[in-house]
Amino acid sequence: MTRVVVVGSTGSGKTTLARQLSRLLDAFHVELDALNWEAEWTAAPTDVFRQRTQDALKGATWVVDGNYPAVRDLVWPKATTLIWLDYSLRVLMWRLLRRTLRRTLRKEELWNGNRERFSTQFLGRDSLFIWLLRTYWRRRSEFTLALEQPEHYHLEIVILRSPGATSDWLSGLGVT
Repeated sequence: MTRVVVVGSTGSGKTTLARQLSRLLDAFHVELDALNWEAEWTAAPTDVFRQRTQDALKGATWVVDGNYPAVRDLVWPKATTLIWLDYSLRVLMWRLLRRTLRRTLRKEELWNGNRERFSTQFLGRDSLFIWLLRTYWRRRSEFTLALEQPEHYHLEIVILRSPGATSDWLSGLGVT
C-alpha cells in the first residue's frame, strides 16, 4: 500500500481511517473535502478542485479520502489500493449522528472556517442525513460497477462491511 484511496458513504469514517493509514505508512494525507470546500461552504470551481487534487497527488506515497466523481479519474488510476467502507445504513446514521452532534456542540472548524450548524444539519435542506439517504444506495451501486471496470483491475481492493471488520483489519496491519 503506497497510494491508497478510502471511499464510503457520508459518516463512514473515511477521514479517520485515512489519517490512521497515513501515519502507519508515513504517507501524505489528502482530504478531498478540504480541497473542495472553500469559505461559507462554497464548493471550489471544478477546474480549481481538480488542480488542487493533482498537486496533492505528486508524492510517491499518499492516502486520499473522499468520493468526488469530479476527481476520480485523477485519483483511482494512480492508487495502488482502494478501501471501501461499505457499512449498513443503520451504522452510518448512528455514526453520522454522533459526529454531527460532536461537531456542532464543540463548534469544530472543518475546512476554511466552515463549521456544521445544528439548524443546517438537522433541519435544513443541506442536511448530511438527507444527503446520506439520497446517496447511499446509488453510491453502493456506483462503486460496485466502477470496481468491475478493467481500468480498475490494478487496484488491490479491500471492502470492509462493519466498524468491527475495519478494526480487525487495522489490527492485522499493526494499528491499534
